[in-house]
Amino acid sequence: MDAHGNPMSGDTDTIERYDRAIDRLLRYHPEVVDIATSLLAEEGPAPMAAALGAYLNLMSTDPADLAAVRSCHDAIVGHPANEREQLHGRAIGAWQGGDWIEAGDILDEVLYRWPTDLLALIMAHQLAFFVGDAHQLRDRPLRSLHALDPGDAHAGFVRGMVAFGLEESGHYAEALDSGMAAVAANRDDVWAVHAVTHTHEMRGHVDEGIRFLTSGAADWQAGNMFTVHNWWHLGLFQLEAGRPDRVLEIYDREVHHAGSDGIALEMLDASAMLWRLHLDAADTGARFDALSDAWSDKTTASPWYVFNDLHAVIALVGAGRLGEAHAVADRLTAWLPNGIGTNVRMTAEIGLPACRAIIAFGEGRFDDVVEELYPIRRTLQVFGGSHAQRDVLQRTLTEAALRAGRHELARALLAERVGVRETSVYGWTRMAQAMRGLGNDDGATTAEATAERHLTRFRAASA
Repeated sequence: MDAHGNPMSGDTDTIERYDRAIDRLLRYHPEVVDIATSLLAEEGPAPMAAALGAYLNLMSTDPADLAAVRSCHDAIVGHPANEREQLHGRAIGAWQGGDWIEAGDILDEVLYRWPTDLLALIMAHQLAFFVGDAHQLRDRPLRSLHALDPGDAHAGFVRGMVAFGLEESGHYAEALDSGMAAVAANRDDVWAVHAVTHTHEMRGHVDEGIRFLTSGAADWQAGNMFTVHNWWHLGLFQLEAGRPDRVLEIYDREVHHAGSDGIALEMLDASAMLWRLHLDAADTGARFDALSDAWSDKTTASPWYVFNDLHAVIALVGAGRLGEAHAVADRLTAWLPNGIGTNVRMTAEIGLPACRAIIAFGEGRFDDVVEELYPIRRTLQVFGGSHAQRDVLQRTLTEAALRAGRHELARALLAERVGVRETSVYGWTRMAQAMRGLGNDDGATTAEATAERHLTRFRAASA
């Protein structure tokens, strides 16, 4: 049995190391990779050790890691395994075969029978994130939290997962309560930190978000595999607070630089941050050039996760490498008729139109951007990520509407934004532009004053 009472093959030492690996994984601590590597190095690794290795490679969303996944999967299949371990083998087989939805369904079967299987929970949670399933992000950890002893050392981490699911499904007050309780239980629960940060982002509480991330109430700024993403969130708050200089400082120091590892999940944060700055007409220097170089070796493999492909296109367009951006879109188009797996729907319904829209924006075809993005703006979750990540496309649509002179559409889009984020400096600033385009100078002046009022407060919070 593992530490949470789930059946596991292996000797005492193997199980103890596996349990430590799960503890490290819950904290996104890089030691989990070292432990997994040592477990896999043993002759005939235990099935759950092989499952851990496979999942760590699948989490990268990088097709270059699929060979390692196959090796781990073979180790599970070729080893006498109990029912729980066999189900993990099936889930990994489905995931590596491209059926991410089926993989999640199989992990649900694991969790129905063994709800305290935290490896199954973490990986099902990640899958729900990758496919944009807000309800599963919420419901899976809720079920496991109910099954865990409240005094379990890892119950707080599951509560942090609950917080993120609550946020993504729109339960913001509950998400904040759950996330803050999780951080209070474990200062290094960086996923819970992430959940609290998302909640402030979605409510437009920029000052509170900055205070939370800079107050020292949580340990998130270094030494974990989620560091870059949480720095990215602080950068988004600073952008809303009218401090692009600080955003660029965060980008250069924490998000992407010469020493970055080239991990896809971090590079998409870099693309999204630079593109937001680009939309705000900030000077990003040569940063898009360096970033597009980093993406270049990830744009030729067979399509695997179009969310990443989109962010590669963003970097290429930002660097003015439009021919290469077109080549990525052409590769996706050619792959679609014979493609298999969950990524087919993601690409056809959202990913490819989004790629075409970014390219059109780079080419100054703003009406074409609107035609690509407007029909899909309410279903962007189909191709994964969070509300905050997908907002880069909502902003692109709004900017395109303004630049195309479609001020009535821009006003409507911005009314939606400030309706749910009344403090959005970005929203009110762009609303002023739309109002002036419509000849409503009084409305524009009011919008500008509203933006300035919030901006003053946010700058004080970031001082």
